Amino acid sequence: MNLDTVTTAILDFIRAHQAYAPLIVAIMTFAESFAFISLVLPMIGILVAVGFALAAAEVPFWQVWLGAATGAFLSAWLSYEIGFKVKKKAYAVWPLSRNPGLIERGERFFERFGPWAVFLGRFFGPTRAVVPLVAGIFLMPRVLFQSANMASASVWAFALLAPGSGLARYLAW
Repeated sequence: MNLDTVTTAILDFIRAHQAYAPLIVAIMTFAESFAFISLVLPMIGILVAVGFALAAAEVPFWQVWLGAATGAFLSAWLSYEIGFKVKKKAYAVWPLSRNPGLIERGERFFERFGPWAVFLGRFFGPTRAVVPLVAGIFLMPRVLFQSANMASASVWAFALLAPGSGLARYLAW
């Protein structure tokens, strides 16, 4: 079995099941952006490759992008809500319990940078899943959080999928 045979089989499978592509990508970006799952199951490299494979199989980019943005948006929203609900309990968990100054600095950070903290946090691997949780813990206003969440999820999903999609179109499989 050579590489062309494997590639053709994968692309044929994707074409036959392309209706599920947005949902599968949404689940993957949800897992990549959720506070607890992403630490155990990093998906970023796989998602870049998925952008390439889906474009090569001629799945419309906007559908995959919409699925990716939706998954990322929903996971950050859920992480924020968890942080918002457990605020007081989070203060008793390390490292906050050992350093009360972190609480004050965290609150000042979100007050100072507001939605930019959430927007920019999406683009840095280790912080992507944690920033929404922390924003909820420090009671960042929901409207500011959701506006930054929606904008960053849209841009992040595009930045994640577009390089692979562009390369696949360039190679014209």
